[in-house]
Amino acid sequence: MRQGVRTRPEGSAQALSEAYDTALLDLDGVVYAGGHAIAHAVDSLGTARAGGMHLAYVTNNALRTPAAVAAHLTELGIRAEAADVVTSAQAVARLIADQVPQGARVLVIGGEGLRTALRERGLEPVESADDDPAAVVQGYGGPGLPWGRFAEACYAIARGVPWFASNTDLTIPSARGIAPGNGAAVEVVRIATGAEPQVAGKPLPPMHRETILRTGAERPLVVGDRLDTDIEGAFNGGVDSLLVLTGVTDGARLLAAPPQHRPTYVDADLRGLLTGQPGITREGDGFRCGGWTATANTSLELHGDGEALDGLRALCAAAWTAGGENACALDGGKALARLGL
Repeated sequence: MRQGVRTRPEGSAQALSEAYDTALLDLDGVVYAGGHAIAHAVDSLGTARAGGMHLAYVTNNALRTPAAVAAHLTELGIRAEAADVVTSAQAVARLIADQVPQGARVLVIGGEGLRTALRERGLEPVESADDDPAAVVQGYGGPGLPWGRFAEACYAIARGVPWFASNTDLTIPSARGIAPGNGAAVEVVRIATGAEPQVAGKPLPPMHRETILRTGAERPLVVGDRLDTDIEGAFNGGVDSLLVLTGVTDGARLLAAPPQHRPTYVDADLRGLLTGQPGITREGDGFRCGGWTATANTSLELHGDGEALDGLRALCAAAWTAGGENACALDGGKALARLGL
């Protein structure tokens, strides 16, 4: 992997599916939403795979097993096997296995994905704080997770048992809207115990390590829709990233991104894997991309016309260069309005 992290949008003369050997794809907001494939995802991923790119699906959701995730992708028309899926349950199971004896008992607060991952690492899932666990692990257990499970975690942690969490995403998307995620459940246990868990999921290094170990990627590209998990995870791992605008991030959030949340490339959807990315060049006191030029002083100004995404890329280059660590201080509202973003 390369050294250093690029925090200004870049271009690529090659299609991204040719420039990188492996796409590390987030799922919700990138591949599917509400159980349905996002527009262009199925065809784009099929073409990238046929061209030789390895596709790996990387999720912070610890509830489902890799086999279940692969089955869902296959139902959507995206050919996938369990080995193509990497979950935060797998990452936290490895983190635990590095710190407890082989065959140790682990109290599980979560779903089948956690239990399967623990068994894969030679650990024994248990259900009670009275089962003498060597660790407690907490992952998303779905809306039906009983409140009493949090009490079991608290009893064990109060006895000095180390506490691990698959991830701390406060919310999770559902077909009906945004629901509480594992991070919200972790807060319940944190408030009750005063303890702090060891966390494995995106954007932290254990998840990136798990992904690289399982895929063998040499030139990985992280593809995601969230700045604070997908893009920050790429930043922490020192690898390039592609932000797609099919999920939670819009133009305003992107312009306000601090350095660790700035993607290498930006595109509308997964068709961006199949093309080169336009270059962003300095022009006078601003930046040009396609037909647009953006400049920044205390606010952002945009001139020209053409593809809205080119304008957004130019705006990002200007805002992030002028703002440095504090790009959010620049007002880009009028410029974004010109682009319809």
